[in-house]
Amino acid sequence: MNTIRRRAREWAVQMLAAADLNPGEPPETIVEKFWEQLKTLDAEDGGVEGKLPRGRVRKFAEARVLGVLGSLPEIDAAIVKFLSESGWSIDRLGTVERAVLRVGIWELANTDTPIGIVMNEAIDICNWFSTPKSRSLVNGVLDRYAKSR
Repeated sequence: MNTIRRRAREWAVQMLAAADLNPGEPPETIVEKFWEQLKTLDAEDGGVEGKLPRGRVRKFAEARVLGVLGSLPEIDAAIVKFLSESGWSIDRLGTVERAVLRVGIWELANTDTPIGIVMNEAIDICNWFSTPKSRSLVNGVLDRYAKSR
């Protein structure tokens, strides 16, 4: 189940990156378009069954996206607070790093997922979609946020 949830978190980060790059787009539209594009890519790859999410996995990803977008001002305020300790601003972050931090903070605040798992997933996803240098920034912000709770 861990790799399935990892994949769902990766999808959530991708949807949040799309939302970040398309301000004003309704969250439900972002989610719908993402799944449609994923379906198209699956068909182009020969339609290998089992690649498209269903049921709990899809709901897991969507819960993160809709949860983050539903509380974006609060999440971004937390990011700004803990970034400022590092001398960074939220505008200086890349789209991927912002999306990863948003998912991580939302999970820490709204789920019973252990802190270590949330942080490890965020760091690994950031490492995969961004650069290894980003992982220390993501780790630092999430660690300070977790300790503040």
